[in-house]
Amino acid sequence: MTVTRFAPSPNGPLHLGHAFSAIVAHDLARDRAGRFLLRIEDIDGARSRAELAGEFRADLAWLGLEWEEVPAQSTRIAAYADAAATLRGEGLLYPCRCTRAEIAAAATVMGPDGPVYPRTCRGRDADPEGAAWRLDVAEAMRRTGPLSWFDERAGEQVARPELGGDPVLVRKDAETPASYHLAVTIDDAADGVTLVTRGMDLFPASHVHRLLQELLELPVPVWHHHALLLDSNGQKLAKRRGSPSLADRRLSGEDGQALTDALREGRLPAGITLGE
Repeated sequence: MTVTRFAPSPNGPLHLGHAFSAIVAHDLARDRAGRFLLRIEDIDGARSRAELAGEFRADLAWLGLEWEEVPAQSTRIAAYADAAATLRGEGLLYPCRCTRAEIAAAATVMGPDGPVYPRTCRGRDADPEGAAWRLDVAEAMRRTGPLSWFDERAGEQVARPELGGDPVLVRKDAETPASYHLAVTIDDAADGVTLVTRGMDLFPASHVHRLLQELLELPVPVWHHHALLLDSNGQKLAKRRGSPSLADRRLSGEDGQALTDALREGRLPAGITLGE
């Protein structure tokens, strides 16, 4: 059975890009007689606002979508800690105290998401107290051997997690114990997700997630990275850029089902385009 999910973080309201992503995941499950899940990714420290989860549910109902809700990330802190302890026990994590500014200054290679961490702390006898923990990708790949994964739009992919450097799996911030990479990999396995549906901006992350699945002996799903909605400047819609919220549209009396139908048919609001 196909199981998809929509997993928003309650650190800001949903916008049109979220609506498109939720509709894609919902329809892929519906068209295959599968299940569409809602998971609230609420471990983003002080940025997480519990009240927004209720708004998210109202927004999805307004769009005419039906879902099953699964446990929020905040219920799985112990599972993330156990996974990190397993990787640490196998010598695959190392502590890192570098700041973003230090990484940017020292990096000589640009990856999909910016400067690639130059492994400054790898092999150092660093104090782990209060440090972030990074995955030693080279050592991990040496142990797993070549890996691949499949995307429904892009086809078979050779896993190349090294393109982004050694990712942080456990953050310095005690309020946000697990990074996106670790948490979402554990969550998707726990929720039985078989088709990971998300935007093309997260395509590079799937290389890392495939590696983590192998290391932690987790099921390997299929991926579906959909195109992104772009604003008039050609940038993806984002909370930090003040993209109009679904809640504002909903409260203004706009017809949510009509918006869903328009997005399904490719009829986009003025100034919005669909990327590759």
